[in-house]
Amino acid sequence: MSLTWLLATMQEFEATAADTAPSLTVVVIVLALFLVVAIGLWKVFDKAGQPGWTAIIPFVNYFFLAMAAGKPAWWGILMFVPIVNIIVWFILSIDLAKRFGRGTGFGIGIALLPVIFIPILGFGDDEVVA
Repeated sequence: MSLTWLLATMQEFEATAADTAPSLTVVVIVLALFLVVAIGLWKVFDKAGQPGWTAIIPFVNYFFLAMAAGKPAWWGILMFVPIVNIIVWFILSIDLAKRFGRGTGFGIGIALLPVIFIPILGFGDDEVVA
């Protein structure tokens, strides 16, 4: 093991570490998508009679999402249980869609593609039906 081999290995490692770092473009796109969803969820909460600002508070927004979907707030606790949270997420998404007069397909869309469906619900003309 020579010093030149060690230096070459270190340079190779530095090059691969720099290649795997997210570019500025990716970071900006992810932040923009996050903002669109956060603002859309804020509007959904407002329409559902919940405080809109709770949409931007991590973990707390699960409790208010449950209430916006017409479920008791304790359903938010279920979002912290592994495997159960997936099932609860789909149930809350479908119930949220139905509460706004949309169908089950739209609710599944919220569960699988919230980046698209949450802003549609928030910025659209949908109002709480029941």
